[in-house]
Amino acid sequence: MNTPAIETTDLVKRYGNLTALDHVNLRAPVGRIYALLGPNGAGKTTLLSILTTLLPPTSGSARILGYDVVRDAAEVRRRIGVTFQEMVLDPLLTGRETLDFHGRLYRLPADVRRQRIRDLVELVQLTEAIDRPVKSYSGGMKRRLELARGLMTDPQVLVLDEPTQGLDPQNRVNIWNYIRDLNRQRGMTILLTTHAMDEAEVLADLVGIIDHGCLIVEGQPTDLVASLGSDVIRVRGRGDFQYLATVVHRIEGVQRVETDPADGLALIYTDNGSRRLSVVLGAMSGNGFVIEDVTLARPSLGDVFLHYTGTALRD
Repeated sequence: MNTPAIETTDLVKRYGNLTALDHVNLRAPVGRIYALLGPNGAGKTTLLSILTTLLPPTSGSARILGYDVVRDAAEVRRRIGVTFQEMVLDPLLTGRETLDFHGRLYRLPADVRRQRIRDLVELVQLTEAIDRPVKSYSGGMKRRLELARGLMTDPQVLVLDEPTQGLDPQNRVNIWNYIRDLNRQRGMTILLTTHAMDEAEVLADLVGIIDHGCLIVEGQPTDLVASLGSDVIRVRGRGDFQYLATVVHRIEGVQRVETDPADGLALIYTDNGSRRLSVVLGAMSGNGFVIEDVTLARPSLGDVFLHYTGTALRD
């Protein structure tokens, strides 16, 4: 199938003088997991709201499996499943009633609803709790129920907004496994937003980073990480960061220096971290910079994020 699962063309959304999305061009192939990363306020929620037909764009276009999200909104809704960042569940309904009610909204026949509930309850491991009121569920159980609800209509494209936010490590791994299985066994296209870099690295075939309403880079996680260089020396401390960057950048083997004075962080990218570490630290401390913490590691997707957004996650 040549038609991409998700495609936006010069997508713009403005609220008065505020531009929330600025000519976003995104393309997610069928059968892939695409992770959208960005600081708070970068435009992720606005983009998802447009893709799920909840919000019209100011200009440009967005398509799901070839259907325009404005002109063909009903067709788009038939083909997508969505779980939102904030859990939206009626605490007085049981898990079974929650799923059944959702199926009724989509006019699924009774026998189809019953079969899908049986299948999905087993998938998300809620068999023993499905007939209990939702108010008795833990946070992880509620998230799994929401995932099941998003799958009730057997969607071709699943949109997950912060799917593991607030979950403990065990539940996070369980959700990751469900997402992988949906993608690999059913060929489902999945678009997810996350602030967890490890989540994107583990799950995503493609990553897009959005900031200030612009899609600034996208690609395979391994390619994005490889583009930063071999090793990164992370230094936290206090002092003149601008002068520090100038001094350290002269050291042999140092490829790039990035600083975030507000966070007290310097990232030094080198050809060989172990070999350059002592020289780098000597140069830093010799110029009056107070070093508080040092780590040496290979670059991660978190480093890619900081490189392109220029800051830690924002409130």
